[in-house]
Amino acid sequence: MSSQFPETEKTNVPWYQLLTRYHWFVFIVCCLGWGFDTFDQQIFNIVRNPALAELMDLDATNAKVVAMGGYATSLMLIGWAVGGILFGIMGDKFGRARVMVMTILVYAAFTGLGGMATSWWDFLLYRFLTGMGVGGQFAAGVTLLAETMPDRARAKSLGMLQIVAAFCNFSAAILTMFLTFLNQHFSIFGGFPVWRVMFFIGFLPALLAVVIMRRLEEPEKWKQAVASGGVKKAGSIRDLFGNPRWRYNIIIGMLLATCGVIGLWGIGFFSVDLTRTAFRNIKNQEVRVAGNVEKIDFEFIRMLADSPNELLPIALDKKIMLQSFVDVQPKTNDPGAIFQAILENQQSLDQLSNKEILEKILTTLDRESPDGKRKIQTAEERERRNKILSTAPAKKDTKTFTVLADQISKRSKEISSYVEVWGSITSLLFNLGAIFGTLAITIVAERFGRRPAFTLFFAASLVMTCVVFLLMDTPTEVLWMTPLLGFCALSLFGGYAIYFPELFPTHLRSTAVSFCYNIGRFIAATGPMGLGLLTSYVFYDAPEPIRYAGAAMSITFIFGIIITWLGPETKGQPLPE
Repeated sequence: MSSQFPETEKTNVPWYQLLTRYHWFVFIVCCLGWGFDTFDQQIFNIVRNPALAELMDLDATNAKVVAMGGYATSLMLIGWAVGGILFGIMGDKFGRARVMVMTILVYAAFTGLGGMATSWWDFLLYRFLTGMGVGGQFAAGVTLLAETMPDRARAKSLGMLQIVAAFCNFSAAILTMFLTFLNQHFSIFGGFPVWRVMFFIGFLPALLAVVIMRRLEEPEKWKQAVASGGVKKAGSIRDLFGNPRWRYNIIIGMLLATCGVIGLWGIGFFSVDLTRTAFRNIKNQEVRVAGNVEKIDFEFIRMLADSPNELLPIALDKKIMLQSFVDVQPKTNDPGAIFQAILENQQSLDQLSNKEILEKILTTLDRESPDGKRKIQTAEERERRNKILSTAPAKKDTKTFTVLADQISKRSKEISSYVEVWGSITSLLFNLGAIFGTLAITIVAERFGRRPAFTLFFAASLVMTCVVFLLMDTPTEVLWMTPLLGFCALSLFGGYAIYFPELFPTHLRSTAVSFCYNIGRFIAATGPMGLGLLTSYVFYDAPEPIRYAGAAMSITFIFGIIITWLGPETKGQPLPE
């Protein structure tokens, strides 16, 4: 099968009628390669916190889990950048098709291995290696498609590539939600967690590489560029940064990509965690009103203080995270922290009296003033404290504790199930909006130009990020706010797929696109980490720290608008040679 096709000069037919059978073959292969890639990414975004929660033996909304999720995302982005640059240079030197097959195998294999993780550190290692394949896939696929398509079909086909990717994100959210529902209600996987199943499913794209390995050819433009300039010139970093025009374009591309990557990976994808936090608070209140939780709280704390040697092992065996303590102290936002602190101090607790133990527990639960000293702020809190201290039982009652422990465990599972369902719905709606957003930015870029398109969608991303993170609080708001956030934030990547290949010549295109998309990721990797630090330290005392952290980081979109107008306009121009 030959990839040499004369470019049609007709301008009175739709772009898709310009494509031959081989054009369609390359288009489908590139769409599937990048689509499965984003499918794997979305699996990670959805199950990241549940996976780390299990591996760390904490609750999914625990501040430590949220922070570790940010670190895992940052590490994946660093791997993305390393792999993108490495495979990008290889794409110019050895061919786009070969490298594309290789990157599919890499990201699929290590996504599958993620399902076999036994601790948080090997989970992070697999994410780094998965990121390497992900980074290489984008540059290889986008470059291959851009060089194979006729000029008039190039922008629209590249836009469609990103639309397919958004649809695959959407499919990952649907599948995760469906399998979670089946497992919760029918136990189709037994005791096997859904997050592991999803990572195993992420291995399937490796089969695509086997199918296309022998049928996919290198673009004729690449063959001619390598033949005329030599292999050494292809992918030359010296040529890329030595030429003033390409050097300027690469700087613009890297900065532009950095703003979008931080906006998506450091803010947008964490809307799922925002939903988990907000909806856990809602469900806590509902369960408290319906389930007489006050009694459970009193009894549990009294009994825990009365016989820690007998009661703590039972609690540990049942893996009870004491969700009730979040209700006692809403500002804690960390269901497992108090329980973990008690376990770590078990030996010292054994040597204290009942009243001293109760004082220690209640001190942990009380709000703290800015100077770090305990402060009881209301008469109701003082009355509650005195009631607990005055009614500590004189006898051990392990049987009653077990009954209460089961009630708390059941309640915690009910809340977790509710929160995870809405987390999946958030991801689903986010990616549904992205499908239409990517289509919209493609139309705007083709009609009005690349710079107006980026300006519009950076500005829209700024507004919607602030609206979502500061105001989204109810199921109704999730249903309309989340799709709009996805419409704005993910659409930018459709613009990148169109714009970046138009900035560079054939013998440098794969390398340059990789630098734009992946050097920016080294900087952007600080985004998720920054969100975690803002959540854990700067806004830790806020009722829901992730809200203020997300809103603060939305400033990245303002920088995106400024950088957009420093770059060249490429609308209506052929690929540079």
